[in-house]
Formats: sequence, C-alpha cells, structure tokens
Amino acid sequence: MTSTPEPQVLWYTAFSATTDGGNPAGVVLDARGMTTEQMLATATEVGFSETAFLEPREDRFAVRYFSPRAEVSFCGHATIASAVAWAQRHGPGRLRLDTPAGEVDVVAGTADDGTVRATLTSVAPRTVDLGDDDLRDLLVALRWSHSDLDPALPPRVAYAGAWHPVLAAATRDRLRALDYDFDALAALMDARGWTTVDLVWREGPTTFHARNPFPPGGVVEDPATGAAAAAFGGYLREGGHVGVPTTVTVFQGADMGRPGVLEVGIPADISSGIDVTGTAVALEAIA
Repeated sequence: MTSTPEPQVLWYTAFSATTDGGNPAGVVLDARGMTTEQMLATATEVGFSETAFLEPREDRFAVRYFSPRAEVSFCGHATIASAVAWAQRHGPGRLRLDTPAGEVDVVAGTADDGTVRATLTSVAPRTVDLGDDDLRDLLVALRWSHSDLDPALPPRVAYAGAWHPVLAAATRDRLRALDYDFDALAALMDARGWTTVDLVWREGPTTFHARNPFPPGGVVEDPATGAAAAAFGGYLREGGHVGVPTTVTVFQGADMGRPGVLEVGIPADISSGIDVTGTAVALEAIA
C-alpha cells in the first residue's frame, strides 16, 4: 500500500521585497488529497497568520486558507504569496482561484529587476454600518476613545472576501500605540464574524498607514493584510473618500518591525472588485 506523500509547504513573505519585511505565509501548491484536519494541523505547525492550500483543477484552483486556529474565507497576503510561488515555478501569468469567498483572479509578472509582483482582484466589496454598541465595545477592547477617531473617515464594517471593522485614527501616534485587550477583542470578533480590525491613519490623499489586530487567528497583529486592504479600498470608494479611479498606498507592519507596502487599485465601477498588488519573496521550505 502506497502512502500519500507529505505536502511541501513553502514559506514566503508577501508585500515586501526583503525577507525581514511583509507578512509571512505558508503555501501548499498542491494540496490534493489533504483533509480539512490535515490542513489545519499544517497551518498550526507552520504558525504563520495564514497558510494557503491550492488544489489544481484543470484551468483553475480551489483554494482554502487556514490560520493556526481556524479556516478563514479569504487571505490576501497568502494569495499574493501563492501566485508568486507558482510563477517562479511555472512562469508568470493569471491564476483563477475559487476561494470560499468567491472567484478571485490573480496575475503575477516579473519586473525588470527580477522581482515578481502579483495583483489580486477581490470579490465585489461592500460596507455596512458599525452599530453603536459594537463601536463602544470595540473602542473599549482597543482601549481607544471617541476622541481618538478621525471624523472624516467614519467607522464602518467593510468586506472584500472577509469582514473587517474600519476605524481611522486621528493621529499617527494613536495608531502607533497599539495595546489592546486580546481576550475581549477576540470574543467580540468571534461573535461578529470579523477577521481582523483595520486600524488606519491617513497621511495624505492617497497614502495610509494600517495595523490589523487578528486575535481570532491567534495572532496579536497581522503585518500586512491584503484582504483588509481590499475591503478598505471598497470602503474608500463607497464613502466617497477618494476620487476614483485611483491607486492608494497602504504602509503596514513598520510598527511591529516588518514593514510592508500594499498598492490598492480602486476602479470607478462600484460593482468591480478591488485590486491589491505586492511583491513576495521566499523564506524557506519545510516538509
């Protein structure tokens, strides 16, 4: 009887051109035959905020994403990492991904300097109100007050494959000083089905800084969050906070020592998905 070989897990960091920046992700390019339990166990062993598992199917891929604790509906940085890993082995091009959130296209190409960059197009984004009670509980868990918020960017809950409350800080110092109640925020997010909290500060018309607490995944903070960046792009478009079409730049991870850059392309068509572009580089591979 022949046993199924152990899947190869690749380690990449996304939204950075160097290994000391961006958000690390595990990538399994061929997860055929793996059970849900095996995927979760692998993600737990890898220990990164997410690991992507790709199952090739003719001209497309089924993809599942797992944090060390649970499956998530969509993960942007693991998608970028997967596209770069695939391109480095099979050449640049387009991948059609069937994710739990819906179809996501991602295109990878090589720049003149040899860097591989990928652009994902999210599912159609949308935003909903953040209720007064939820806002109150969120601020308490974050140890923020209403005076810490930027009134020009009102609180909302945004979606582009996963749900993220969006809170805009009034100052860079408020964003920098992240010290929240992990258990209280985890309980609130679990109850509401939120993946991360997207905390942002606006530096300029199309320049933002972000931080993303991720206690439901067992992670204090996500260094670079593609799913939240896509949701934030939808938030900006729906609220009329930027002129469209446009591209905004989101800097994330510097406050935790892993700087990353996410380029967010926002089409004018409100039914269109949001483009998120970044680089990814290999860290190492494990069995």
